[in-house]
Amino acid sequence: MTSITTAATGTFARPATSTVAEPGSRVVRFWLQAEGAAAFVAGIVLYLQAGGEAWLIIPLLIVPDLGMIGYLAGPRLGAITYNLVHNWVIGLALLGAGAGLGSDVLWLAGAVLVAHVGMDRALGYGLKLATGFKRTHLQAF
Repeated sequence: MTSITTAATGTFARPATSTVAEPGSRVVRFWLQAEGAAAFVAGIVLYLQAGGEAWLIIPLLIVPDLGMIGYLAGPRLGAITYNLVHNWVIGLALLGAGAGLGSDVLWLAGAVLVAHVGMDRALGYGLKLATGFKRTHLQAF
């Protein structure tokens, strides 16, 4: 255990980080993966409904993984470049911008990105921590 000193309470013990899952974490992980699967399906449907070419969806779903290229310069930069394109914010912002500006390109890019992030989350892949490629925000579950 590590100790933390505070002015008000003195020293108290903080439990060391554990790799043991907390009770109920399987249920939480299930819901996180179910959310990902739903986002994957929604992204694909949005892409196809907007007139995206069905034959392009598989290659386009792989494009966001180019964010891994930052790992060639180390885990810190790799986590930054990977997380830049593997989050809900960018995909949803592109969908919103596409809808607001009437831009099919932005809408399709947003749909693909939402589908990709959903696919990753459904498979259990999360945002990367700077400590290594295999360390993600989903590991707690």
